[in-house]
Order: sequence, then structure tokens, then C-alpha cells
Amino acid sequence: MSVSIDQAFALARQEGRSAFIPFMTGGFPSPEACREIVLALDGCGADVIELGIPFSDPLADGPVIQASSKQALDQGVTPASVLALAAELSPRLKAALVVMTYYNPVLRMGLQRFAASASQAGVSGVIVPDLPPEEAGPWLEAARGAGLDTIFMAAPTTPPERLEVIRECCRGFLYYVSMTGVTGAGLNVDQELARGVARVRQGSSLPVAVGFGVAEAAQARALAGLADGVIVGSALVKRAQQAAGPGQAAEAVGALARELAQGLAQGPSV
Repeated sequence: MSVSIDQAFALARQEGRSAFIPFMTGGFPSPEACREIVLALDGCGADVIELGIPFSDPLADGPVIQASSKQALDQGVTPASVLALAAELSPRLKAALVVMTYYNPVLRMGLQRFAASASQAGVSGVIVPDLPPEEAGPWLEAARGAGLDTIFMAAPTTPPERLEVIRECCRGFLYYVSMTGVTGAGLNVDQELARGVARVRQGSSLPVAVGFGVAEAAQARALAGLADGVIVGSALVKRAQQAAGPGQAAEAVGALARELAQGLAQGPSV
């Protein structure tokens, strides 16, 4: 049975490591293969699993995740079918389950209906990258009423006054975008990144998870000393794309996920 986001981070802290947060596009490379991938990620030590709802205009995503979204949409994957997949999987997962979606599908379904459907599906939290916290009031009311955490993003360019608003609205964890740009770019773990994580952590008890650009175990291990959680998306989706076929995708994704989880378990590199 899946746990809450708070419980997932508490367990990682108890074990002296950063939480492992993999992402996979819902319904990709096929609905059946996606089901096996999520189960594989759970078995490889994921603490929180992000399941993306495919969208036709994914502004924050790079070419890898954009291509996976298009493939899923071409196969008829919908927000409702991703939530149905979440409902099927959540009782089988040890990891907390988070849905990542753009705001348009939420509006199309209706805020109350989407929040209730996600909660009933066993989802613990929702990430909506194109929803400004200043305009999130109606969604936050619906989400909190359904017991859902809403995870907001902060970036190196986020000004202090907006960061304060994000902290006030955010629940579960704060998603720190490690660089300006879109998902899939290369990540350099350096002092600038360390200062950025320290800045968003200051004055808040929220766990901070770093995403965008993490692709290798060495990067994950380097981040373990900086962040409460490490998010990996494009690298895992790319492994699924490169698999010989949908039937081999879970094995391919699982191999990288194990390497990343082991890197985090080893703690920060010296």
C-alpha cells in the first residue's frame, strides 16, 4: 500500500539518505508497459513516484518527455485513464504516488472532480507546473478538501517575495528546478546549485527535492548531500524509448533506477 509524501520523506531521513523520486509519463510507451514500469520503479527503491498526465503543449518539458506525451496521446491516453491506472497501482505500491499535470486538463475535468478522482485513486500529491501560486486559490481549496498535497516549483531565478508565496502554498515537498530551461538538459552539481537549494530551504521545514537534468548515479550521489530528494525524469523516459519494445521497457528503466537508488543510498560523494 502506498504511503503519504510525508511518510516517504520521513523514511528516507530515517535511513540517512535522500528520497528517490522517479518520473514516468502515464500510458507510455503503452498503458500495459507503463503499469510494469511503475511497479519496477517501486521495486527499485522509489520513495515517491511521479506519474505524468500527457498533454499536447507541455511547456516545461524537453524533447524526450514531449515525445513520450505525444506517443501516449496518440494511443488514446487521457487524464481519466491515467487516474484509473493510478487507482489500479496505488494499492500495490510502497512509494507515495504523485500526479504531474498541466492546468488545462484539471480545468477541463473540473477542480473538484479532478481532486476527488485523484484522491480516490490513491494519489498523495499533484504537481501543476504552469499554475502560478498567486492564482492557485481555487485549486488549493479543492486539493486540500480532498487531502491532496500541491507541490510547487521554485527556480534559481525565483525572487524572494515569490518564494515566500510558494512556501506558503506548497505541501509535501518543494520542487527545486536546478536550472533555467526545460527538462532533459545536463546538470552540473556545483556551489551555485548548493546555494540555490540552501536559499529555498531557508525558513521552511518543507523537504526540498531537486529535478531537471539528473541522469546518472554520480549526479544523484552528489545531490544527496544537498537535497532531501532527487527527481529523475527524462533519463528514465529515454530508457523506455530506447528499449527494444514496450515489453522490455520496464527492465530497461529498472536497470537505471537501481543505479540511481544505489547512488543515493551510498550518500554524498566526498
